[in-house]
Amino acid sequence: MPIQCERGYLVMAQNVGTIDYVACAIQLARSIRQFHPDAKIALLTDSTDKSDEFDYHVNFTHPLSDNPYANDWQVFGASPFRQTIKLEADMVIASEIDHWWTMLEHKDVVVSTGARDFYDQPATSRFYRKVFDTNHLPDVYNAITYWRLSETAQQFFQLIRRIFEHWAEYQTLLKFPDETPSTDLVYAMAAQIMGPELVTMPFATYPKIVHMKRHMISTHSEDWTQELTWELNPLRINTVAQWGAVHYHVKHWRHD
Repeated sequence: MPIQCERGYLVMAQNVGTIDYVACAIQLARSIRQFHPDAKIALLTDSTDKSDEFDYHVNFTHPLSDNPYANDWQVFGASPFRQTIKLEADMVIASEIDHWWTMLEHKDVVVSTGARDFYDQPATSRFYRKVFDTNHLPDVYNAITYWRLSETAQQFFQLIRRIFEHWAEYQTLLKFPDETPSTDLVYAMAAQIMGPELVTMPFATYPKIVHMKRHMISTHSEDWTQELTWELNPLRINTVAQWGAVHYHVKHWRHD
């Protein structure tokens, strides 16, 4: 897509089964505008419905894979921004985030590393990261990914595409590989191949998501909304004020 604006946020939302990721994306966009009313936000989707919450509505330009994760590589060509921060749809923004640009704009590509719990402590559970640890892969979370229009970024997303499309070949490089790769796993492999120092900043204290999956926050069930208290404006979980990006995971959690 031709460049329309210097920088902005891109959200990919492809509805899967009964999960309405477009609705999640709309909620995310509203949370961004709560703190940054003038932010530019683009939606990459297979839906023809348009929402006023987005400045740009972009449809996928290549055939879609049966594995929704495998369509992620299309974000690079679809972004209308020279500098892009891609955000996963099932997150909300709980504070100002425009300071992210100041740090990220010094590199061509940055995939966030590590995660936090809702107490703002580094997440220590490795339950979801066994294949990462076994294979000594970077601890990346594609939920927040920055890139500027550059040769490095183009190479990175071409590699993302290649790994997804030739997974049978790439999975032979791993011990205990996933049969269907997640986006995080593919990003980690691409980062390892290109060089983690080129596309990550593990020393940075931000941006790191608050990850609300069960084993990350030590709840008894997957649905944290049934065990923890939460309140809005500002977002607090068990009375703890949240900041940055909160990956709420439980898709039915809506507050708009």
